[in-house]
Amino acid sequence: MRAQRPAATHPMANDRKPINVETAPAPLGAYSHAFRAGNLLFVSGQGARDAETGKEKGAVLDAEGRMTGYDISVQTSAALANVEAVVRSAGGSRRDIVDVTVFLLDMKDFPAYNQVYARFFAEHRPARTTVGAASLPGNNAIEIKAVAVLPEEP
Repeated sequence: MRAQRPAATHPMANDRKPINVETAPAPLGAYSHAFRAGNLLFVSGQGARDAETGKEKGAVLDAEGRMTGYDISVQTSAALANVEAVVRSAGGSRRDIVDVTVFLLDMKDFPAYNQVYARFFAEHRPARTTVGAASLPGNNAIEIKAVAVLPEEP
């Protein structure tokens, strides 16, 4: 039977930290914007919420604040900008993103979202998975999470 090393001697035990930023919307729950472990950055799902107003871009709301419609292109741009804001705050750029998971409220939105996504990443094409979701938090029709490989910290 192998003995386990104490956590303090793990190679990355002291190289793990939560990342929270003011340039992205505050989390709606008990989580960080991202978590850095060594050179890996795990970005929590980001929707279209504006950091300054707290309202989702591209959402059409009724008098009670319920979403009755949305512009998936606007929401995709906003969600990608939020992901990028988190990655930048940790010292990276969109070119450091290596894996993306996208949750769409309606898979019929795939062509329009994919167009915005393709412009955002241009020639840099991280691995990607797109999943249809029954519902998303807030007034979001899209949520995007990502993994980035960051440069060494100074």
